[in-house]
Amino acid sequence: MRWFTQDTALINRRCLNTVIIGENIHVIAQAVSTAIRERDAKVIQDLAKAQAEAGADYIDLNVGPMKKDPEENIQWLVSTVQEVADLPLSIDTMNPVAMEAGLKACQKRPLLNSASGKADSKEQMLPLARKYNCDVVISVMTDKGMPPDVESKVESIIDTVTYANELGIPNEDIWVDPIILPVSTAGEGQRFAVACLEFMKILEDVLPGVKSTVGLSNVSNGVPGELRPLLNRTYLVMLEKNKLYSAIADPLDKELMSLTRREIPEIVELIHKTMNGEDIDLSVLPQRELEYVKTAKVLMGETLYSDAWLES
Repeated sequence: MRWFTQDTALINRRCLNTVIIGENIHVIAQAVSTAIRERDAKVIQDLAKAQAEAGADYIDLNVGPMKKDPEENIQWLVSTVQEVADLPLSIDTMNPVAMEAGLKACQKRPLLNSASGKADSKEQMLPLARKYNCDVVISVMTDKGMPPDVESKVESIIDTVTYANELGIPNEDIWVDPIILPVSTAGEGQRFAVACLEFMKILEDVLPGVKSTVGLSNVSNGVPGELRPLLNRTYLVMLEKNKLYSAIADPLDKELMSLTRREIPEIVELIHKTMNGEDIDLSVLPQRELEYVKTAKVLMGETLYSDAWLES
């Protein structure tokens, strides 16, 4: 199956802003899993419409392994969303049967989310991307696990992209995911946050033509709920500075969307100054701006993470 090129308006928008893949239809949410099981279209369609109206560029349908009735379930889900949202879909599942059924059902050119450097993924998922001529997310994960540093991430993704190229998938159809870990993970989270920032800087040079993407909300997993949006927003701005192309994120977070559209330039500038190591007089900053600076320092590894990082 082949799809026409995306609408000109969407292509133009991508040149200006990070592509946002709406994350809110996720089977881990009880309401979503119940709606799929009970064929409650309203729950799914309300989420799809809300994300589209908020400015999402894609809608992610994250159904995990989907072991029961994978073809029937994913086809219903895709059809239900496409009835109310005129956006391309990201089919997000580890089940190759569900993946193929989902790709078949898409009316616009979809995103296969995701493949990896694991042997079974290379053998099962990447051929589907070639068969259906769709874009594909490829993570740096391998059978050995998560590459721990920038160099090993680069080595891993070069091997997998080379494999994809040999199947006939061009770099321009590949979106690379370095995998974000929770910043709260003891001893690892902050190091991985910094490594992902560095990885973004060099990806285009290492693999010309590929795009980048991240599961943004992973950075704040395990953090108190009221603090999660601040981490997500700050990290998005930081990743964008280092050439991020897209993010699976929450488009219903109005401040996050305003930041990616550069509608709050003073916050963006402050975060960039913090990344550049410029002197900032914290004593004169309004509370909101102070919180963004402190959060950027945590994500850079300059301040040790704790749930009380804003109080220091």
